[in-house]
Amino acid sequence: MVGVGLAAIGAGLAVIGAGYGIGNIGGKAMEGIARQPEAGGDIRTAMIIAAALVEGAALFAIVVGLIAAGQAAGA
Repeated sequence: MVGVGLAAIGAGLAVIGAGYGIGNIGGKAMEGIARQPEAGGDIRTAMIIAAALVEGAALFAIVVGLIAAGQAAGA
């Protein structure tokens, strides 16, 4: 049962990290757009791509955590 708990903690940390990362990306993008409004389109595009990559990494971490929980519960 300890393995299941550790897997759940790992999945939770992945979600927290992704939320922090996407929030940080969004905040910095808004700062950049405020400083250079003419570059808003390029900054927005880069922000969306970076947020998608962070979200993909978080999803991968959650899936790995769930697989680990399943392995720990079965053992």
